[in-house]
Amino acid sequence: MTHVRRALRRLRRDEHGLTLVEMLTVIAMLGLVIAALATILVAAMNAEREMNRRFTSQINARLALDQLRREVHCATSVTPTGVSTSITIVLGSRCPSALGGTTVSWCTVGSGTRFALYRVVGATCSASGKRIADFLTSGTVFAFAPQSPTGLAVLSVDLPVNTRPGGGLADYRLEDDIVLRNSTRA
Repeated sequence: MTHVRRALRRLRRDEHGLTLVEMLTVIAMLGLVIAALATILVAAMNAEREMNRRFTSQINARLALDQLRREVHCATSVTPTGVSTSITIVLGSRCPSALGGTTVSWCTVGSGTRFALYRVVGATCSASGKRIADFLTSGTVFAFAPQSPTGLAVLSVDLPVNTRPGGGLADYRLEDDIVLRNSTRA
């Protein structure tokens, strides 16, 4: 027991504590380390959020193109001819997405470098419809070529997707030429 008491007395004698200057220095260094860690964590969270937004917008554009492809394949007509921001599709009687003769419109709505793709049942398309894809960098995404004596009618679709158009990243582009299978053959 006496060895323990001696050891405790020795420890108490060697206890001097910290000066105010030492304490402030430690607190300042700790603050710098915590600030650096917080900056790194915030940057990582922002990068993850941007990556998720980019991934989601690309997936939505793929799904939109797939749905549009299915509807155009069973369409009996598409208007207007040429390059445009909207198209109107009259679906055939065997189309599973709507009853025969149903009219569906697809359009882009937006300005500058941010547009969204909408789908509306009816002949008029607007932002009141269902938003299918977002973050398109161009509003003119459709080009329709009617049937000619040498080929079937074709709808060309170009969906450029970019969540930060001014950020130096290139557009993620989805391009497809969709043939109207139900157009009249010569």
